[in-house]
Amino acid sequence: MSRLTAPAPADLDTKTHGVLAGVAKQFGFAPGMFDTLAANPTVLEIVLGLQTSIARLLDAKTRHVIALAVSYANDCDYCSAIHGYVSSNLGRMSDEEIEAARVGESSDPKRAAAARFSQRVIEHRGQVGDEDLAAVREAGYTDAEIQAIVTVSVVTLLTNYLNNVNDSVVDVPGATRR
Repeated sequence: MSRLTAPAPADLDTKTHGVLAGVAKQFGFAPGMFDTLAANPTVLEIVLGLQTSIARLLDAKTRHVIALAVSYANDCDYCSAIHGYVSSNLGRMSDEEIEAARVGESSDPKRAAAARFSQRVIEHRGQVGDEDLAAVREAGYTDAEIQAIVTVSVVTLLTNYLNNVNDSVVDVPGATRR
């Protein structure tokens, strides 16, 4: 059972109802995480704004790989499930690609480097070593792209923390707890 309370739909203003309807349309279902965030419409707006902004960073599949790697590293069942759903249903990634990404791997060496680097960023709270930077650069990432990897990682970390604090009930279609 979730530890934070989602507001009753009758208690939401028209704008928040519209935002939640947009989220449901985007995902193809209404993720409960966003209902809970609606208790504080500013937090909901910030999370959605950040997610919209990071869509301009890197390619979609690399963002999915990073989100899966970070969510798994943070032991966030909810985010692992929702990023798995998005990666499969919107990103057209195979189950094998999704499972590989969760453990910091990919059949694409460049994406694998991004996944491993994102996990190192999270595990070491940004205090990565020179060898970590060298590895991600060697894979072909520029310094600007390394900043993008860190940004996608941290935005994912935000939702991981929100869902871990809440102990969000996994309500993602087809998801199984790991």
